[in-house]
Amino acid sequence: MARVKYRDKDVDLIARMIRAEAEGEGRQGMLYVANVIVNRALADCLDFRDVRTIEQVIFQIQGGNYSFEAVQKGNLFYQGARESERRLAKQVLDYWRGHPAKYALWYFNPYAPCPPTWYGQPFTGQYKDHCFYEPAPETCESVYRG
Repeated sequence: MARVKYRDKDVDLIARMIRAEAEGEGRQGMLYVANVIVNRALADCLDFRDVRTIEQVIFQIQGGNYSFEAVQKGNLFYQGARESERRLAKQVLDYWRGHPAKYALWYFNPYAPCPPTWYGQPFTGQYKDHCFYEPAPETCESVYRG
């Protein structure tokens, strides 16, 4: 059973996003970014209370900007999905989770050492240039169930 309900269009959205956000991080880095996207669709807490679909996650606006820089700036996100990234997206949608993004709802590239918290959320680990952060269990129990 899939981790979250999805359509072919959602596989393409994640595939385009992971290429745009993490192509330089390789296959593993793209899996981690895809995992954050799926976690946000599962989370019924914090900034993600009103997002339930992959499309809502990808195009969510926070503070007047899209949550993902790749949507805002264009670049690779607006190119077609490639089969290699589609396979990774489907893998995460169906079953894959991995540390440091296993329960993460946020990631970013600080172009410096990863800070110990990000907007009050604890650091869970780093993969190449991306730092990952997950909510405390008492703050967002739903992400730990999905």
